[in-house]
Amino acid sequence: MYRPILKLPKTRSEKIWDYIGGSIFILSIFYIILAWGKLPDEIPGHFNGLGEVDRWGSKIELFILPFIGLFLWIVMWLIEKAPHMHNYPSRLDESNVKAFYLNSRKILNQVKNICLILFAFISIQMVRIGLGEVNSLGWWFLPIVLIGVFIPIIKGFITSYKIK
Repeated sequence: MYRPILKLPKTRSEKIWDYIGGSIFILSIFYIILAWGKLPDEIPGHFNGLGEVDRWGSKIELFILPFIGLFLWIVMWLIEKAPHMHNYPSRLDESNVKAFYLNSRKILNQVKNICLILFAFISIQMVRIGLGEVNSLGWWFLPIVLIGVFIPIIKGFITSYKIK
């Protein structure tokens, strides 16, 4: 089926999500840079499901999450710009294409920015653990991650289901 390429401007909510996600992510990178000189040679490298450190590594590893986050942001931003390539139900037609495109793009936008916020939080906590301020991510981290990522997806599927 032919899918039209529509130039749909970003919604206010997408702009807000981009501003929040991008700002928090950039601030976390500045935090790493500012704390760099105070950090010990070893910082947390990995966490278990309870948020406890289960591997220590070089402080150079602090830049892995920002690089992955930047890569993820670029890829998801590109996919966001091409909603005509996303997966849609067979009832997609000329009367509802705009609604489907916007809904799909909003889901992707929210998940992209939630991932940036999560990467920022983990990076900040890695620094804080390295500095001895805290000793784990917290037992609540994994449930929050799962809820934070799945809520926009579930909400998006419900919205998609309601599109006529």
